[in-house]
Amino acid sequence: MSPITPTRRSLLAAGAGAALLTGASGLLVPARAQGLAPTPTMRGGANNYRPGAPIVDRIGGGGFWMTGTVRRAGDGAPLEGQRIQIWAHTTEGHERDPESHGATLTDANGEFRLEMPQIVPAFGQAHGHLAYDDPDFETVFLRPIMPDASNTSLQAHFVLQPA
Repeated sequence: MSPITPTRRSLLAAGAGAALLTGASGLLVPARAQGLAPTPTMRGGANNYRPGAPIVDRIGGGGFWMTGTVRRAGDGAPLEGQRIQIWAHTTEGHERDPESHGATLTDANGEFRLEMPQIVPAFGQAHGHLAYDDPDFETVFLRPIMPDASNTSLQAHFVLQPA
């Protein structure tokens, strides 16, 4: 019997076969989703929060987009139907004003999108406020800062821990 000398081609083929078998067995999980840590609440995120803000199609006249995703901690699965409240200091009102608040729901991909008036600086920074505040997962408040006050969109991403 002659010894088997692995070649680059045989090693690549063996590696692809092993990955295929692992995938077929259901044991392969995307690396980005393993052990996904929950999003911590940001300092100042709850400022001017109004519990129960209504679900709306748009806040005010629009022109600015707040977007993001909502995923479950651990496996990173997208969460559909999650209520995200959004508010900010805008060209049409202050973040303390009821008409500057609204909520939206995530779609099947865990994505949300809500149009609102242009965010303007408050206390020297252009920033938005977002909250997840339903009982299925732990409450999270975010306060993302815009890199430039002239931006017309801002993203925020939630990774939620079951309550």
